[in-house]
Amino acid sequence: MARVYNFSAGPSVLPESVLKKAASELVEYGTSGQSVMEMSHRSKEYGAIIEGCEALLREVMHIPDNYKVLFLQGGASSQFAMLPLNLMNGSGKADFVITGQWAKKAYDEASRYGDCNVVASSKDKTFSYIPKLDPATFTKDADYFHICLNNTIYGTRYTRLPETGNVPLVADVSSCILSEPIDVTQFGVLYAGAQKNMAPAGLTVVIIREDLIGHARDITPTMFNYQIHADNGSMYNTPPCYSIYMAKLVLEWIRDEVGGLERMKERNEKKAAILYDFLDQSKLFQGTVVKEDRSIMNVPFVTGNEALDGKFVKEAAAAGLVNLKGHRTVGGMRASIYNAMPVEGVEKLVAFMKDFEANNAE
Repeated sequence: MARVYNFSAGPSVLPESVLKKAASELVEYGTSGQSVMEMSHRSKEYGAIIEGCEALLREVMHIPDNYKVLFLQGGASSQFAMLPLNLMNGSGKADFVITGQWAKKAYDEASRYGDCNVVASSKDKTFSYIPKLDPATFTKDADYFHICLNNTIYGTRYTRLPETGNVPLVADVSSCILSEPIDVTQFGVLYAGAQKNMAPAGLTVVIIREDLIGHARDITPTMFNYQIHADNGSMYNTPPCYSIYMAKLVLEWIRDEVGGLERMKERNEKKAAILYDFLDQSKLFQGTVVKEDRSIMNVPFVTGNEALDGKFVKEAAAAGLVNLKGHRTVGGMRASIYNAMPVEGVEKLVAFMKDFEANNAE
């Protein structure tokens, strides 16, 4: 079997040991006589899986007891509506920093439910940086302050959080969750689609401080009410059972094989450094993000020649380096080097880039 190096932004690469473990349990989980895919979510066997997944997430991320962990569906995009419906019910105001497509979509959706203020935006330079923030522009009585902590499409990340005082900080962490330690207590809500660093597509994880639950407006659909999911242990309806099982295996891998999030951060920084160091000295390829705001998860780069970009993507795929085409709003290439991408994959990418540069020098 020859596995490619998959640089997809999501759904994305999963740890090979996790895939092998899942394969070994595909037909029968433990001694249950059935696959997790077939299991009743109300069964004792599945109850142990979902409870174990939550316990592992709490352990690995050091989630305090006054935060609820919810396993939901609908992707991070569903949270763009759930957040204002549940949180924007005090002053009816919220602040947003627009650092890319997903932050903009969160702002647009919330604007349907209340008064939304754009504190800052990096649209002027194709979202290639994180804007500096002036607390004087923050809405003092906002119900929440929203950021996208890592920008999948544009390859930027926050290295310093906004100081929002008593206003709950809410962050979309879809493309950086579990990539490094994070102080959960600095946030009111963290939410993530799981299909980048946690599990296959279908699962959305919400980590929410308990005092922010229970304030949904009357028109909130039942399935969009955090209280409903918190009161029912994420099983008000059938949860994404298999994705939760896979998330549990990934969390076991992080804890037992990687050694926790500090070690994961070291691995991810090493991978990113290999690629960025090459980009910084290359005469053909250039990174598109200012150095101080570079993501360690998503690395966009270009040659400056659209035809050459296309040639690179095609030849890289033939060499087993797949899904390197950049997002249509940026062009060029993008290497998503999530947790499960091995160091060897980044080394092979850089080696290929060096050969491509030598063979395509003007």
